[in-house]
Amino acid sequence: MSHEQSALPDRDVVDGLDDSTALDLGVTTGTRRAVSDAAAARERRLGGVFTFSAYLLWGFLPLYFLLLAPTGPWEIVAWRILLSLVFCALLLTVTRTWPRLAAIFRQPRVLGLTVIAGLLIYVNWQVFIYGALNGHVIETSLGYFINPIATVLLAVLVLRERLRPTQWVAIGIAAAAVAVIVIGYGAFPWIALTLAASFGVYGLVKKKVGPSVDAVSGLTLETLWLTPIAVVVLVIVGATEGLTMGADGWQHTVLLSLTGVITAVPLLLFAAGARRVSLTTIGLLQFVAPVLQFLVGWLVLGEPMPLERWIGFGLVWVALTVLTVDSLIHARRSRVAA
Repeated sequence: MSHEQSALPDRDVVDGLDDSTALDLGVTTGTRRAVSDAAAARERRLGGVFTFSAYLLWGFLPLYFLLLAPTGPWEIVAWRILLSLVFCALLLTVTRTWPRLAAIFRQPRVLGLTVIAGLLIYVNWQVFIYGALNGHVIETSLGYFINPIATVLLAVLVLRERLRPTQWVAIGIAAAAVAVIVIGYGAFPWIALTLAASFGVYGLVKKKVGPSVDAVSGLTLETLWLTPIAVVVLVIVGATEGLTMGADGWQHTVLLSLTGVITAVPLLLFAAGARRVSLTTIGLLQFVAPVLQFLVGWLVLGEPMPLERWIGFGLVWVALTVLTVDSLIHARRSRVAA
């Protein structure tokens, strides 16, 4: 904290003073505004740190899942569901927010939406971990690169929103990128497209849910609905391949036991950051995760990047640049108009 900031009165104290008391203490309107502005700036910086940290952790997730070998993707996702539910239950207990969760059960529509969100996030998790464990980390990054474009497309198809011409250009370039990868590389990027579609629709459902469901309650409900699926998967894996939890040394057991924490912590950081920063900031920071995933796949894991892939990714990055610049210009014009 700088000297100038520490010299300012506490924001809560200043805001709590009536006008006559404030005048007696020499607290002017300008001082109040300065305190308020300084506090808002601190909140924005803190929000930026939280949001960046969330995307940073998401960017390195493939390396964590690779450390869980020889555990397969089906078993990992099953434990991820169950242990996330346990961790969320502990958080609800520590923060004494069980009543907030109970209140959601009195909203059938919202409850139904959390079931849909749970199924979508299950598909997303399963495909992502399958890709990470089978040499497709670069393709998983492509999914999250094109996710903003998929979200814009969903706004047209589902919400019937009208797009600006520049947004249509971005969608067209992204479609060309997929075509280049399919034709030139000779493989349909189903992992990338499934991740983009599932996470895009998941975001749409969460938007419908609204702010009435906080991050912890949301993850609790989503993993609760998925618990029967996780149990069935563990039974099948145990009866066929055999479960690896507790069977491959204590270090592996500890790492596998952390899947709940690894899942929940970035989500909570993102929720804390999203409340403090603008959508524009989030829109820019969201590319941190796929950039890191791309670098991990290319430089750390040595996945192939032939010319066709570079061209396809290059087109996606051009589309994202067009979309981002358009969003920034639109946001600036909206502020000026307001």
